[in-house]
Amino acid sequence: MSPPFKENFSSTDRRKGLLFILSLGIAIFLLHLGSTGLVDETPPLFAAAGRAMSDTGDWLTPRVNGLPRYDKPPLIYWLMALGYSIPGLEVIDPLGTWAARLPSALSSLLMMLFLGDTVMRWPQFCDDSPRRTGVLVALAFALSPLVLVWSRTAVSDALLCSTLGMSLLSHWRRYVDPFSQSWWSGWIFLGLAILTKGPVALILSFLVICSFTFFERNFTIFVRRICVLPGLLITLLISCPWYLVELIVEGKPFIRSFFGYHNFQRFISVVNSHSEPWWYFFLVMVIGSLPFTPFLLLGLYRSCCRFFAKTKRVLRPEETLMSFSACWLLSILVLFTSAVTKLPSYWLPATPAAAILIGLTVSVLDQRSKGLFWSWICVLGLSLFLSITIWLFSYKGLEIYDPEMPSFGKDLLQSGLLNRAAICVSLSVVFGIYFLRRSSSIRLLFMQFPLVAFHLVALLPIFNLGDKLRQLPLRKASQLMLSSQRPREQLAMVGVLKPSIHFYTNQIIVFEGRSESSLVNLDDRLRNENRKGWLGRPISGPSGSQTVLLIIDEGTTKRLNWKDVPREVLGGFGIYKVWRIDRTILSQRASQIKASGVEVDWNNPRPERF
Repeated sequence: MSPPFKENFSSTDRRKGLLFILSLGIAIFLLHLGSTGLVDETPPLFAAAGRAMSDTGDWLTPRVNGLPRYDKPPLIYWLMALGYSIPGLEVIDPLGTWAARLPSALSSLLMMLFLGDTVMRWPQFCDDSPRRTGVLVALAFALSPLVLVWSRTAVSDALLCSTLGMSLLSHWRRYVDPFSQSWWSGWIFLGLAILTKGPVALILSFLVICSFTFFERNFTIFVRRICVLPGLLITLLISCPWYLVELIVEGKPFIRSFFGYHNFQRFISVVNSHSEPWWYFFLVMVIGSLPFTPFLLLGLYRSCCRFFAKTKRVLRPEETLMSFSACWLLSILVLFTSAVTKLPSYWLPATPAAAILIGLTVSVLDQRSKGLFWSWICVLGLSLFLSITIWLFSYKGLEIYDPEMPSFGKDLLQSGLLNRAAICVSLSVVFGIYFLRRSSSIRLLFMQFPLVAFHLVALLPIFNLGDKLRQLPLRKASQLMLSSQRPREQLAMVGVLKPSIHFYTNQIIVFEGRSESSLVNLDDRLRNENRKGWLGRPISGPSGSQTVLLIIDEGTTKRLNWKDVPREVLGGFGIYKVWRIDRTILSQRASQIKASGVEVDWNNPRPERF
């Protein structure tokens, strides 16, 4: 057994580095976290399920709009529910989005700190400034376009990235230093990752460990140091109880939806039209690390050359972080490339490994290396191209076609935000050229700082502008529905489906699309729908409601089944109208449509119905 690796600089320096990373992470991930509404359609489903747990006290089965939501395990919902349980939350979180986004933001912040701490504790060979490397690795992770978006999105992807990333790094830390690093921490994080996204976390962890030990030929020592058998027991004790109880309570619907549809079927077939070519994740890998992708590709190339070399120097455990990160990234690339359903968020667990490869490539490689020289040329060229492109858009305008916010391009141009973005990216290029004679790590760090400013002074305000144009009309329509609702009057949405309406009203909403059967389905469901918390009643009777309130978009109002329906128009917001319709008239129109051959088909819903 090799002796523990000795640190090359003091713990005080490391704490200063971590404090600096913490301040950057707070600014990047937590600033203005709840200032905008939830973007449809997935985040409102997560947020509504988390809030429902807090409101109802049912912390076992996530539920949205009165239906069980089996797509993800409960950890993300539990964390959101804890946020929604904070007393007086409505004062600090009037939109209800801060509590939903906080788990994702904190997850990425913790991942930043864990990356920085790992790099600073075990400086790689030839790294003359571990604290600087720790900061630039943490920023390479935080400034990934994917991380910037999903760390402020109320879904489970950022939490999976963090729990799985800390699990893998904990295993590597234990392998490097079995005397001071706990063997059980990596397995605890893995159990939490399985509670976040399911068995895919276990599969990814297995692939990374197997590939790393195969290429480094250290299987026996690695497995012995991380204590696989007792570790797996800890992971199972953390992750399995919820699955077993949920299986007992919910039975076959849970098995068919979670394991059958959301895991197995997503891997072997296309789900929700997310079909992409086989090379899709190669493209996502390139975009996910811009503008520093050339460093990532160089680090991967050098690692692969070493893996497949006929003769190679055997590395000490503390020198293998780059090799471990390459195996980590390539394992995710292989697994999700082989999956039929492909989404950009699937790449998020690879972003910590990509950040390590970027940071170590810049800090450790010989400054005279031709590969590093040409990588710098490419990085500066990409940054310059991005800067020129934004400047052109700031003068000529940006053509964006979105029927839900048709004026976005014009409003963005008039706001001056593109000028801010162009200035920040231009400063990054200028710093990269100005520090050309300094070490690569200093140059990269000074290129990253303007990009932090780009996020704060341009990207976040652009999100706010998009929220004002796209989501504010939905919030206003929801408020009008609540203020106009009569006792036991049902709520519905027809045409463009926005689950945020359910989130903002906190009531059961009947959602129907634009199909020919939407009107007959709505009429039938108002009489026969059966959901937890549903207030639907027959038209007649003392507890019934003679009318229904619905939100309908302008495109749907022009369709044959809806354009002549008698209604009371209560208001309009953007492309949305709020109608009140007499249910007797609705039933008469439904009978006419059914007489033409249209059938009720809402009893055969899609698997992810809400």
